[in-house]
Amino acid sequence: MNTSELRRRFELAVDLAWHAGHISLRYFQTDLEVSEKGDGTPVTAADRDTEALLRETLEQRFPEDGILGEEFGETASKNGLTWVLDPIDGTKSFIHGVPFYGLLMALLEDDEPLLGVMHFPALAETVAAYRGGGCHWNGRRCHVSAVADLSRALATASDIPDPHSASVLQERPRVEATHRLLQAAGLRRTWGDCYGYALVATGRAEVMIDPVVNLWDIAPVLPIIEEAGGRFTSFGGRRTLSDGHSVASNGHLHDAVLAHLVPPSDGS
Repeated sequence: MNTSELRRRFELAVDLAWHAGHISLRYFQTDLEVSEKGDGTPVTAADRDTEALLRETLEQRFPEDGILGEEFGETASKNGLTWVLDPIDGTKSFIHGVPFYGLLMALLEDDEPLLGVMHFPALAETVAAYRGGGCHWNGRRCHVSAVADLSRALATASDIPDPHSASVLQERPRVEATHRLLQAAGLRRTWGDCYGYALVATGRAEVMIDPVVNLWDIAPVLPIIEEAGGRFTSFGGRRTLSDGHSVASNGHLHDAVLAHLVPPSDGS
């Protein structure tokens, strides 16, 4: 895709995120009816109505593009381009009236993300980027921090579950690795979900870690972090969206971060 076409889609995505974000605000801090999906996670009318507007607009503007959304599944692409949508990342926070939830949009060409948008309706913040265009925070260029010492870094996570809980049995090695990393950081906070990645991209935090993620949770994050000057990988150091776990940093700290994610039994 040429730069002018990519920029056109990027500008539309940013504008669309703002408009769709107003839908979730209508429901925010109200008496919501909450349902449970098959995987046990919560969903509300705000999730569904927001994604419906995103899909309707994208289908009208780019009928050849595919769409993969958390709430309504996948429409196959006819041209190799696919929009990935998460209408409310952080639904549990949203339900509790916490303003750190976000609307996520990404455009993938095959498996490579070309652009990413993270919009936070209750905070009136947008962090967005496209390949070669830099990262922008509410329209201004933004960059990761210059902190190069993990003991001085702010590290964030969506949650810090008990590694001995039966509910995290399969993910226990990654949960234990998350604990090791957070203990090594100078300051630890759980301003998580997508907002933790936004903090890294804008230089307000140095590390964000997620031991369990889906594609729609992180598709926009890779271009945003990289265009802001940072690094985004799996726990194993792979630049990928498909491993089911992720870590973003300001880049200066990434090797040190990955070293803490290797189980001690591996000898690293």
